[in-house]
Amino acid sequence: MKDEFNKILVTGAAGFIGFHLSKRLLEEGCSVVGLDIVNDYYDPSIKEARLDILRPHERFRFVKIDLADKAAMDELFKEERFDAVVNLAAQAGVRYSLVNPQSYVDSNLVGFVNILEGCRHNHVKHLVFASSSSVYGSNTKMPFSVHDNVDHPVSLYAASKKSNELMAHAYAHLFEIPCTGLRFFTVYGPWGRPDMALFLFTKAILEDRPIDVFNYGKMQRDFTYIDDIVEGVVRVIERPARPNPQWSGDNPDPGSSYAPYKIYNIGNNQPVELMHFIEVIEDTLGKKAKKNLLPLQPGDVPATYANIDDLVRDTGFKPSTPLEVGIPRFIEWYRDYFKV
Repeated sequence: MKDEFNKILVTGAAGFIGFHLSKRLLEEGCSVVGLDIVNDYYDPSIKEARLDILRPHERFRFVKIDLADKAAMDELFKEERFDAVVNLAAQAGVRYSLVNPQSYVDSNLVGFVNILEGCRHNHVKHLVFASSSSVYGSNTKMPFSVHDNVDHPVSLYAASKKSNELMAHAYAHLFEIPCTGLRFFTVYGPWGRPDMALFLFTKAILEDRPIDVFNYGKMQRDFTYIDDIVEGVVRVIERPARPNPQWSGDNPDPGSSYAPYKIYNIGNNQPVELMHFIEVIEDTLGKKAKKNLLPLQPGDVPATYANIDDLVRDTGFKPSTPLEVGIPRFIEWYRDYFKV
């Protein structure tokens, strides 16, 4: 990591991606302040176990702050003077947004304004923030490109992530804060989230319970291994967004701007049918799944597929870990962590 990005705030540091990113940044010699509220959206014990790995590091400091707490956020930014901020904290999950919409407003909108204000008033050199492949919503043109319009979200979660992109653009325009949004595509791997398919399927198969297979298994996802996500994020941190000199208001490109603002997809660039995903889990476990075939759920999209041309061109990195490598690594971790 370049010297000018020595001190980094990682929000959501007890989360799946935040934990892996913090670990990598510490290995790169950075000082990391990890922020998390450690809520109970999923089992907090796995979040604490991740933090237990980070806490002993001399260049890691953990702060338990709610992003929506403006006074605490202002104080943190003033006190620490971060070189860069990576915002990974968010209320996650498409389906939960149908049940508890308010938590998405608090974390993903109010919390994000507090991050933007912190960057604005404390000369942060680069804000990198997590968006999501879910912003593509009703789009059907594949692969999904950052240069396509994304104005038709199909869940409040997706709408909140699209809102983050718009808010960041406004701050890039008004205050020249370099802002880069990363649309992650179905991230999986060791220490993964218990509410995600790989975790749920592995647990159910080992316990001889049926798994819920939505859209009758015809879902396609661009499954992206955690190490590839982290590599992409690290490379992006060092490359603050710059204005696009070719940008035109007559034909506005949604993926860049006349302001220091950029959007990237980070995906494996290889959509996989859900049934194949399940087969790789079955092969790794040496055990067949009992499948409960169900229709597409509200808020879900049938397929995701990332166009990553911009990421490859600008960072020289292309995610490439196949499921046949990534899933066994997750299952090895799962068996070790849960002693099964």
